[in-house]
Amino acid sequence: MARYTGPKFRLDRREGVNLFLKGTRSLGPKHPLEKKGVVPPGQHGVKGSRRKVSDYGLQLREKQKVKRIYGVLERQFRRYFREAVKGKGETGETLLQILETRLDNVVYRLGLAASRAQARQLTSHGHILVSDKKVNIPSYNVKVGDIISVSPKASEFGLVKENLKNVKVEEIPGWLERKGTVGKIVKLPTREDIGADVDEQLIVEFYSR
Repeated sequence: MARYTGPKFRLDRREGVNLFLKGTRSLGPKHPLEKKGVVPPGQHGVKGSRRKVSDYGLQLREKQKVKRIYGVLERQFRRYFREAVKGKGETGETLLQILETRLDNVVYRLGLAASRAQARQLTSHGHILVSDKKVNIPSYNVKVGDIISVSPKASEFGLVKENLKNVKVEEIPGWLERKGTVGKIVKLPTREDIGADVDEQLIVEFYSR
């Protein structure tokens, strides 16, 4: 299955929440949810969504929402869930931890990219270093102590400089540190660190059916 390449705001409307898929544009007054409220895409809009949603429907929507937030396809998401089941602690929290420690997400969280999609592009084009080694795999999972930085060439990119201005150091999650264009993984993220507006238990229930 190919990665979704259609309108990002359409996904926001489908899930009824801002998934922050378009960087600073997701924060502006022109966002569909700001202009129209929670109106699903499609010809029938609100009229087509008045039916009561089943438990399965709620679980499915939560899974789809998290997949879209992190830009992960179904097969990979299932694999992450299997890893989370085998891991220690709560399955849902472990799943979110695996997703948060993806390299593309870390680049985004450090403020080196305006969105996860942009972070994925920077990574796949070879502009991201992990402990001074080029890693061009967006799904690479970082470890505590890893140093994340942009290549000397990328540090001169206007978009990287703009991103650094837009995201202050104090806005970076507590499990990360950043100085200039260099970040560090100081600990694994806890559920409180992640702070995503998702109910991971619904995802656990979906895959446990």
